[in-house]
Amino acid sequence: MSSDELESKHSRKQDEVMSSRDFKRWRKGLGLSQKEAAQALGLKRRILQYYEKGERNGKPVMVPKYVRLACFAITQGCEDFSGPGDSED
Repeated sequence: MSSDELESKHSRKQDEVMSSRDFKRWRKGLGLSQKEAAQALGLKRRILQYYEKGERNGKPVMVPKYVRLACFAITQGCEDFSGPGDSED
C-alpha cells in the first residue's frame, strides 16, 4: 500500500470517529445533563467531561468505539441489553 493510500485510509478513519463536539451535541440533543449521560453510558462524569473536552491534561482523548455504539443504542431507545435471548430453532 502506498503512502498516499495509507494517508487516505487514516483520514477516512478519523472522519468516522465521533468528535468531542459531536459527543457533546449528542448529549445536549437528548436533553441530558452530564450526570445523566454518564449514568446512561455507565461512565463516571469526569470521563464524560474528558470526552466532551477532547483532552485530558493536554493530551487528546478520543471517544471509544464502545461509547459511540452505546450513544447510538441510547439514541434508538435502547436502555439496556441482556443478550439475544433463547433461540427456538
